[in-house]
Amino acid sequence: MGVLVHADEATPIFCPKCGGPMHVRKTLRRTGNTLEHGTFHVRETAYICPTGCTQEMVSLSGKQLRHVPVTRRSAQLAGLLLPRRSMGYDLMVFVGRQRFVHRHQREKIQTMLEKRQIVVSTGEISMLAKDFLVYLEALHETRAPLFRAAIAKDGGYPLHIDATGESGRGTLLAAFAGWRGWVLGAWKIPTERADAILPRLREVISRFGPPCAIMRDLGPAMIEAAHKLVAELGGGIPDLGCHQHFLADVGKDLLTDAHDELRGLFRRYKVRPDLRVLARDLGRQLGPGIVYTHEDVARWLAEPTTAYELPAGDIGLAMVRALAQWALDYAADSNDEGFPFEVPYLDFWHRCRQILSATEAFLRVPHPDPKVRRALERLHRRVEPVRSEVPFQRQADTLERRARLFGELRQALRLRVKPDGKVTSPLADSKALAELHDIKAAVEKLTDSLRQRRPKRGPAENTRKAIDLILAHLDRHGSSLCGHAITLPTAAGGGIRLVDRTNLLLESFFGVVKHGERRRSGRKHLGQDLEHLPAGALLAQNLTHSDYVEILCGSLNDLPREFAKLDSCDRRYALPVRKRAAPQQPTDVVSSSLPKAERHIFRSEELEERLFAAARSRAPYLQSTRKRRAATLD
Repeated sequence: MGVLVHADEATPIFCPKCGGPMHVRKTLRRTGNTLEHGTFHVRETAYICPTGCTQEMVSLSGKQLRHVPVTRRSAQLAGLLLPRRSMGYDLMVFVGRQRFVHRHQREKIQTMLEKRQIVVSTGEISMLAKDFLVYLEALHETRAPLFRAAIAKDGGYPLHIDATGESGRGTLLAAFAGWRGWVLGAWKIPTERADAILPRLREVISRFGPPCAIMRDLGPAMIEAAHKLVAELGGGIPDLGCHQHFLADVGKDLLTDAHDELRGLFRRYKVRPDLRVLARDLGRQLGPGIVYTHEDVARWLAEPTTAYELPAGDIGLAMVRALAQWALDYAADSNDEGFPFEVPYLDFWHRCRQILSATEAFLRVPHPDPKVRRALERLHRRVEPVRSEVPFQRQADTLERRARLFGELRQALRLRVKPDGKVTSPLADSKALAELHDIKAAVEKLTDSLRQRRPKRGPAENTRKAIDLILAHLDRHGSSLCGHAITLPTAAGGGIRLVDRTNLLLESFFGVVKHGERRRSGRKHLGQDLEHLPAGALLAQNLTHSDYVEILCGSLNDLPREFAKLDSCDRRYALPVRKRAAPQQPTDVVSSSLPKAERHIFRSEELEERLFAAARSRAPYLQSTRKRRAATLD
């Protein structure tokens, strides 16, 4: 650590313009920090052409040309350290990967570097992490022709598009190559609007070529942007809607009101809290011996019997407790798919009805043990409200009929809500093609069936509205539910390859990013984190794909060298400096109510004082918010 080394060129240096030998201009002493060499001091010699040769350099504004002397410095050192900084490229890559791929906190990265005898402040780590994304984005753009050629060998790429955020903050838009699993582009946009999405999609097309299909959700902005993009490309590209989003939209519109009403009834009658109280009271009554009672209950349940009678004593009380717990365990009837694919309160209603019938069978003959009899009667009272025609029975029947219609639609689409998340296989087999054909036929058959079953008049108004709702969704989005079989060009080997029927590849990708940010920050709400997260952080996930890394830089060990080449054209300034000084591109139309860039204005004390001064001129009793709050505290 702290070793002094010399960075002198082994061979004479000649001027690239006149060809003459260059003279020593000055000797510099610098400090360097790299993973390979640790912390060191280096003496570097700078050379200049003695004949006064100059070269044209573009200013950072990108407009003005100026002539500067021809100088040369150590090429070896230039490949190790960032321009005008003591940090090495490999150190920047290490910090960037730890921050955006492994999602480690700055303090942990700092500790990891200290173990390598490198002392870096947390502020410097933040700067290196941001600079890493700048270099990665630039290298990604530079390698775009190579990525495009690799994608062309696959027969093209299905373009998955989606945006994510947190409570309207930090909206991130991503363009995803479905078959490769690569992020082709990522941007921060003010809100999810078509006029903000479409320019980014054009940027992807210009770099990687037209996609063979577009997969998107059913948001109005995504639909509009995808329609316009397909029209600009001359049509012929399948514009596909996500089956999972389609089913979720239909299910929520179809089931939410009835499910909320049934849940409200359970809350009003306090069925679930009362069952919990009953289970807890019986547990206290059984006391510490409940562990041994479990074994007795298991033996009693294993005995064959046709009598509808519970045993006496603690075993009978434990059985009543188990019945209450069985009713409360209605979540076991679901597959953890969530609403609307699961209807939990309808499952709860069914279990309560079963408990009601069972307790009445057990009470048909008075139980000889008064404790067990009282426990059964108490359980019966807790679930008895679910029997009433109004309000429980009617709401449950409505929800069940609608859930049955939704089940028919889901069966027609044959959708697994939680697939394995793997990239689609290279070529579609006959079984997969037959399944797509069957899905299309099943949806058409269901549509015809619903039109025939739709009541035209009479008291079945609820059924008519439910069928109309499903038909409206099918009319609006039905054309985007098919077209997933893509015929590959002969140059790509021919055959047919399938596009995913859902956008869950990109949804799960966003889930991984958010999970990593929550683990790093410890915060459940990520609004602030996503606002500060650069869009390039999504590109960093590509470094987990070996095929992407091979095209980008060969191997991750060679990534620092490729970053150094990006600075070789102008070593006066590092790439992040040049990017910040570059002419500003036209920004998006501000469509957010409270954008981050304007908060310093509408949260400033000056604006508030100006506002209240104007208000006091009409109403003298008004005071500023801060003064009124201070007076209240005093």
